[in-house]
Amino acid sequence: MFPMNVKATEQVAVLGAINPSSQAAGAANSGWISVAQFNKFLALISVGTFGASATVDAKIQQATDSSGTGAKDITGKAIAQLLAAGGNNVQAEINLDAQDLDVNGGYGFIQLSVTVGTAATGTAATLMGFLPKFASASDFNAASVAQIVG
Repeated sequence: MFPMNVKATEQVAVLGAINPSSQAAGAANSGWISVAQFNKFLALISVGTFGASATVDAKIQQATDSSGTGAKDITGKAIAQLLAAGGNNVQAEINLDAQDLDVNGGYGFIQLSVTVGTAATGTAATLMGFLPKFASASDFNAASVAQIVG
C-alpha cells in the first residue's frame, strides 16, 4: 500500500525534456541522463498537429557516459511510428526499467530521441524517473523545472 502522505514529486522527477515546438524533420534529443538514482523511467511523447504526411518516431537509447559514448538503442524501447493519417493530438509512452540497460557493458545513461519525418510537426516529450533509490525524487529534477506547488 502506498502511503497517503507522500507527494507525487517525492516519487517522480522530471529528468529531461524536449521542449514543445514545431519540430522540423530530424531528431531532437533530451540529453544524456544518469539512471543511478531511479529504478523506473517513463518517456511521454506528445504530438500536436502533424505536418502533411509527417511521421513521428521515438526511442530511448543508452550510453556509457553523459557524452553519449557507445550510444545504442535499447531493445523494445521504441514506439510504433505515429502517422499524420492517424490524426492529430496523440500521446505515446515508453516504460523503462533500469534493469533493461546493458549494465554488464557499463551502460548507465539514457536519452530520449524523437524523430520527425517529412514535414514539421508539433512535438514535446518528457523523460521522468520513478521510485528514487535514496532521496526525494524532486532532488533530481532537471534545471528546467521552474516550480513545484503543494
